Amino acid sequence: MRKINKEVDPNYLNCPIRQVIDKFGDKWSLLVMYHLHKNGTLRFGELHRDMSDCSQKMLSQTLKRLENIGLIKRAIYPEVPPRVEYTMTDRGESLIPHISALIGWSLEHFGEIAEI
Repeated sequence: MRKINKEVDPNYLNCPIRQVIDKFGDKWSLLVMYHLHKNGTLRFGELHRDMSDCSQKMLSQTLKRLENIGLIKRAIYPEVPPRVEYTMTDRGESLIPHISALIGWSLEHFGEIAEI
């Protein structure tokens, strides 16, 4: 099969919506933020119990990505075994009203979307 080299418009790559949504628009990030907002500070195991259909590896990657962009923070306590807790940052909390609006829209239109 032939590969087509197509030049990409730089404006397309610099689109703020694309750049922001790319950071947390995956399947798990919004759920992690919702659980942390709803339940407060949680340990990895508690989050994994709430999201049992998410593998440990994927949850770990999601938490690292959300921490790197400043939406959640990770606290490590020097105990044996080490205790690690996750909580929302102010930046992450500022996203919650928008996530809540999306959840509301999803609940309102779930039946219609599920039929498609």
